[in-house]
Parts: sequence; structure tokens; C-alpha cells
Amino acid sequence: MEQKKLQAAIEAILFAMGGSVELKKLAQAIGHDEETTKKIIRQMMDRYEKEDRGIRIIELEASFQMCTKKEMYEYLIRVAKQPKKQVLTDVLLETLSIIAYKQPVTKLEIEKIRGVKSDHAVSKLVEYDLVEEVGRMDAPGKPLLFGTTEEFLRRFSVHSLDELPAPNPEQVAHFKEEAEDEVQLKLNL
Repeated sequence: MEQKKLQAAIEAILFAMGGSVELKKLAQAIGHDEETTKKIIRQMMDRYEKEDRGIRIIELEASFQMCTKKEMYEYLIRVAKQPKKQVLTDVLLETLSIIAYKQPVTKLEIEKIRGVKSDHAVSKLVEYDLVEEVGRMDAPGKPLLFGTTEEFLRRFSVHSLDELPAPNPEQVAHFKEEAEDEVQLKLNL
């Protein structure tokens, strides 16, 4: 292999592995002895430094690792500080609407309405700061009560929960009928 291809292979390995890679493994990967491999890596290190690249290769005992130059941390922090886009799936929206309209509500009550476990959905909504623990129910086991947050109001552009759209009474009646039919079906099985 020519020098550029060897360097490209080493670069790809170090980039993909993320952590340090032993010189021995790098040498085996490119089909050369350790001394030759070390020389190639040192040439790469010098070239990265000479070209003032944002990355560098560091040596850690008998291993090498690709990393960011410390002068670039400021730029990385700018990107890392940007909030991740939070996606509200149908499951999260369903759970959130139950909490919004029934609050304060326990996970058990949410699960009764949804018909499935809701631990993950509630946890995600808490993580997204749309839902929070608002107390404990005065009942055996003192289950947690959940309600919406100010962030929920901001995100959905409402000043108070009174501004939430009222459920359509006809739709509510239809949903109740469907739920009762489903319960009857399960009881008859």
C-alpha cells in the first residue's frame, strides 16, 4: 500500500474507534511492523500540526488516539449546548394529553386510560420538562401524582390550563362506547 492509503487507513481506524487503539493492532490492520506503523503515525501527527487541523493524534503508552485539539473546545461547546430537538411521538402526546386533562394523575390512572404501561412515556415527558411530580396521593403506597409544567404552557402557547380545548362531548361518548365494548369483549373471552 502506498503511504497515503496507509495514513488514510490509520485515520479511519482511529476515527471510527473513538478511543485509543494499540500500536500492535494498528500495525496488524495495515500489514506492517510496529516500528513502520509508528513512523507513519508520527508523520500524520506532524502533518496535522503543520496544517493547523482541528484534530490531532495523541500517543498514550503503546496506543494512539484521535482527538480534538484543545483550542477547538470552545467551538464544540457551542454545538453541545444547543438543545436537542425533542420529538413528541403519538405515545408521548397521548400520555401528555391524559396528564393535562386529568391532573394531578398517577401512573396507574394513566395506564388504565391508555391500557398499557406508561413508565417510559412519563419519564420522557419529565425529561422534556413538560410534566413534573406534583405530590403524592393520600393512598396506600403514596403513589406519585403528575401534572404539567410552565414549559408545557409555553410550548403549547397557552397561558393556563383553562385555555386547553374542551373535549368534544360526542367524541367522548363515542370513546366511552368503544372502551366499554372492548371491556365486554375481554370479559367474554
